[in-house]
Amino acid sequence: MNLQNEKCVMVINENLPVGIIANTAAIMGITLGKKMPEVVGENVTDQNGNEHLGIIKFPVPVLKATPENIKNIREKLYHPDFTDLTVVDFSDLAQECKTYNEYIEKIENKTEKDLQYFGLAICGEKKKINKLTGSMSLLR
Repeated sequence: MNLQNEKCVMVINENLPVGIIANTAAIMGITLGKKMPEVVGENVTDQNGNEHLGIIKFPVPVLKATPENIKNIREKLYHPDFTDLTVVDFSDLAQECKTYNEYIEKIENKTEKDLQYFGLAICGEKKKINKLTGSMSLLR
């Protein structure tokens, strides 16, 4: 992976309560770490000899969007031009399930139109990411 030409962003529904925003970002980050372990740096040691687990090697801007914007971007990501990007989505369905088995069972009976996305994490070629999200503001 050439970190010079790569970018990763999170796009999160700006209307969600702060706790759900934090949960959405955390879940997508964990999934990205599993999918892209090469972007997590090695463990480091501070001056006192305490070890700190490695973190991602580059910034991940968190952008704000309306639910409609997120849905729009998610639909574009299914287009062949964007299939090489790594995409993590987190929806209302995923958030409401108490177990992963419940999520599996419920999502099998849903269509794309049924899902309301809380957030997307998108990683890959910088030009493509910018094409999708370049005009979006930071979530603050």
